[in-house]
Amino acid sequence: MTTIQYLEDQAARAERLAKRITDTLTIEKLLTFAHERRREIEVIAGKYRRA
Repeated sequence: MTTIQYLEDQAARAERLAKRITDTLTIEKLLTFAHERRREIEVIAGKYRRA
């Protein structure tokens, strides 16, 4: 599993979990986590495109 695949998996898991719970603070934290993983993917993918 590559780093990008791992980060995509983590983001997807957080987003799925956020849909199943009702606690607003936890949902916000999960979605923030997912967003941060997706930003990491963009940074990594950008480095590969430039190389």
